[in-house]
Amino acid sequence: MKNLPKIIPVFPLSNFIMFPGTSVPLNIFEPRYIDMINNSMKSNKLIGMIQPKKINDSSNNIPNLHKVGCLGKITSFKDTENGNFLIELKGVIRFETKGELDTKEKYRTCEVDYSPYLNDLENNNEDLKFKDLQLIFKDLKSLFEKRGYVINWKALEKQKLDETVNALAMASPFSLEEKQVLLEAENLSKRKNKIAEILNTYSHDIFENTTLQ
Repeated sequence: MKNLPKIIPVFPLSNFIMFPGTSVPLNIFEPRYIDMINNSMKSNKLIGMIQPKKINDSSNNIPNLHKVGCLGKITSFKDTENGNFLIELKGVIRFETKGELDTKEKYRTCEVDYSPYLNDLENNNEDLKFKDLQLIFKDLKSLFEKRGYVINWKALEKQKLDETVNALAMASPFSLEEKQVLLEAENLSKRKNKIAEILNTYSHDIFENTTLQ
């Protein structure tokens, strides 16, 4: 994708990550984000998804933002009867924030740099097989079940490997900080390793008789 915007509106959404190539549905109802989507639809249909840090990391009750987020393109848009927007956002490329700008808009705007993540724009088939994920899948299933999450595993296994790993990372009951680590992982193989490391930090009783190696 050429001519990526250097200044983008950002949607800070806690405990939520989006990866390049994945699509997520969003219900937009806050007036400032209604404005953001309206303006985006009139221009390039691009917005940035980024996690805010915990509020106690900020001195003015406006949460600071994590350094890395993901640019998304609005691929579906519906205006509901109650004035909300139902959109589908598809991840394009990750970015690093260089700074936040003061604007007349009520939503937040950042200057961003895509250069560390240009590989996100390439369709590289990484040398990773489903058998490499068998232990992770087993332990993730245990964790998801313990937390009451319902996942269609058979449907996931029919997807491309990168889509499966990213979907699990997005849907996981991991913490804000743990999800941010997964977003910032350089590639699929490293993201898989990070998922294994995070799972290894959870207490043994979560996995019942499963022993993590």
